[in-house]
Amino acid sequence: MTAASIHVGQRPVRWYHTLVNTPFNALVTVVLVGLLAATLPAAVEWLFLSARFGGDSPQACAQVAGACWTFIVQKHRVILFGLYPYAEQWRPLLACVVLIGIVVLSCRRRFWRPALAIYWLGALALVGVLMWGGVLGLSFVETRLWGGLPLTLILATVGVGLAFPLGVLLALGRRSDLPAVRSVCVIYIELIRGVPLISLLFMASVMLPLFLPEGLNINKLLRAQIAIVLFVAAYIAETVRGGLQAIPKGQYEGADSLGLGYWQKTLFIVLPQALRAIVGPLVGIFISVLKDTSLVVVIGVFDLMQATKAALADAQWQGFSTEAYLFIGAIYFVLCFSISRYSQSLERQWRQG
Repeated sequence: MTAASIHVGQRPVRWYHTLVNTPFNALVTVVLVGLLAATLPAAVEWLFLSARFGGDSPQACAQVAGACWTFIVQKHRVILFGLYPYAEQWRPLLACVVLIGIVVLSCRRRFWRPALAIYWLGALALVGVLMWGGVLGLSFVETRLWGGLPLTLILATVGVGLAFPLGVLLALGRRSDLPAVRSVCVIYIELIRGVPLISLLFMASVMLPLFLPEGLNINKLLRAQIAIVLFVAAYIAETVRGGLQAIPKGQYEGADSLGLGYWQKTLFIVLPQALRAIVGPLVGIFISVLKDTSLVVVIGVFDLMQATKAALADAQWQGFSTEAYLFIGAIYFVLCFSISRYSQSLERQWRQG
């Protein structure tokens, strides 16, 4: 028996010991087990055993005591793709696959090289072609018809992708020795962090067009994307600044003794260590961005939440909101849980290194 197998075999014992190692932990464990025993059987009964999965009309669920998953079967296209033309919905589906694929590719360390930026540009260009169309024989689809899961993934992925480098630059600027640069960064960060995202979305949707020149109009979706990028960048900046402050002074002095310039010292010595120290908080921000994309519903953008509401607005299918929100809740959970698990594995790899 290898040492690794012994270590794996000891995990359940350690986990059990943690649950009962103190009287308080033992009491909490007993209470939680009791709650699970009281609620889990009923939940399984409602979700699966007494649920209805077939049929094509609400009448199929009239005598069903459990969940009516027939609603999801009939309305999943509206929930996932919103108002996108029915016959063209293979395009947003493929766009989702491309976005998720490039994110998964970026999570593999062997692809962490400059060519990854080219892959990202190619993936985003392909997503744009698929969603907009107008080329390669694809019919043009306006952004007002975009919705559902593809829109949520686009807002979150592009938002994080653009906000991260901006946030790093703001964090470096806030620690700059140049008073003008430092003041601009401080004002921006504190101003943006002092208002909720929903306020920025309202300003981008309502106030921004008032200040644009006559005849210039920025798409509503683009305005929402800009607001998300600006908002997230401010939070990333403060998180990165905390990581920079955690770097020992000796690292800076060692880089200076080697004769490295500011950008060499920052890019190769300081910033990599700072980012390693803040993987957890950064992932928390990324997960928040994914969930906060649902706020664009207030300006009429059909994200996953708004598309679900549109599906529930059908007079023939009213009364199935529980099933609908459980469905999109499961989608959000799978995405957020996957991000969280990856961050934990990344932290373990770096600790071992």
